[in-house]
Amino acid sequence: MKLDSNIAAVVTGGASGLGEATARAFAEKGVKVAIFDRDAEKGEKVAAEIGGIFCHVDVTSDESVDAGFARARAAHGQERICVNCAGVANAMKTVGRDKETGAVKRYPIHQFELAIQINLIGSFRVLAASAAGMADAEPMADGEKGLIINTASVAAQDGQIGQAAYTASKAGVLGMALPIARDLMGEGIRVNTILPGVFETPMVAMMPQNVKDALAAQVPFPKRLGQAAEYGRLAVFMAESVYLNGEYVRLDGAIRMAPR
Repeated sequence: MKLDSNIAAVVTGGASGLGEATARAFAEKGVKVAIFDRDAEKGEKVAAEIGGIFCHVDVTSDESVDAGFARARAAHGQERICVNCAGVANAMKTVGRDKETGAVKRYPIHQFELAIQINLIGSFRVLAASAAGMADAEPMADGEKGLIINTASVAAQDGQIGQAAYTASKAGVLGMALPIARDLMGEGIRVNTILPGVFETPMVAMMPQNVKDALAAQVPFPKRLGQAAEYGRLAVFMAESVYLNGEYVRLDGAIRMAPR
């Protein structure tokens, strides 16, 4: 699709990290961007800087998501692009041992459910709501009505020790993409997935420098952490490339994650 001021986009998790970079990348193309996030302070700031709109949205709530889309569409019209970047990461072995007592500990099921609720179900909740709106929109060039981009992770394919919940949620995001693309083919709505590797996000930025250096050293080339802007540029490329549909792209410097 041609990216300009006639196009509206919704980006979840748009207040920081990959989502913020994506919101900025589309705004630079003239696209009207709505940021969905729970962090109102950061979200409002980013929205003001890019000339967009902030919507306080919790992706685990139907009511919150529907209200977010209603607000975004009232301001910008029907979105043609929806990018799911909202997510959480947690790490714990399926079965571990207490460091002091040696007692066996099981993975807290509520932590597993949290990853699934936000990363997988939350992504589906948002994309389904967006696709329902896109379906009634007027077709553009090639009969296209819109694009959905989901964020999985290289963990979807190379899950590490302690990543059972995170990997399950991201593998679900990857696995559902092709059937959803097929579900929506009659409506002219594309679905693609990005699998980022180790990126310089706020969560990684808090790590000690020696840890970040060790992570960067694992990347074949270039030997550094990914930059959020690189994710944003890939999202823009996917939007502009109409023939790219039902696909996933690993954005990872060719890394393949070791067990730990």
